[in-house]
Amino acid sequence: MNTKFLAVSGIIAALYIAITMLLAPLSFGPVQFRFSEMFNHLIVFSPKYGVGVVIGVFISNWLFSSLGVADLIFGVGHTIITFCIALLIFKFVKNIWARLLINSLLFTTTMFIIAYELNLVLELPFFETWLYLAVGEFVVLAIGAPIMHTLNKRLQFQKLMK
Repeated sequence: MNTKFLAVSGIIAALYIAITMLLAPLSFGPVQFRFSEMFNHLIVFSPKYGVGVVIGVFISNWLFSSLGVADLIFGVGHTIITFCIALLIFKFVKNIWARLLINSLLFTTTMFIIAYELNLVLELPFFETWLYLAVGEFVVLAIGAPIMHTLNKRLQFQKLMK
């Protein structure tokens, strides 16, 4: 690993944690708008960005979640599983907007993992919780897609992690 990769991953993780902490009341629970999730779109530009996001999810859930180890396992697992599915699909899809849309839909759909966690730990109704989580995730990622696309024009994410 080179210094640039470690620095960029650390910055992404720190930004994820800071936004999650700043908006903590919205970031956890059965209805959530975790705005730091828009960093999930970074893998559209390079799989290497996934490391910083996963670290950010892990530390945010470790420090701020009231669900303890369950949130570490399910939250980090959700992110890794969805990244893996997205990266498999991205091998066949090169258009950035299509990737952003696919990524948004994948993360929205796979929120069933978090709904299952909340069903197990808090005994919340699975399908209702999944619906609320999916809506929140989709809203955040729909807002995040044009932001990340615009930032990419300025920062050139693909070149930044080479």
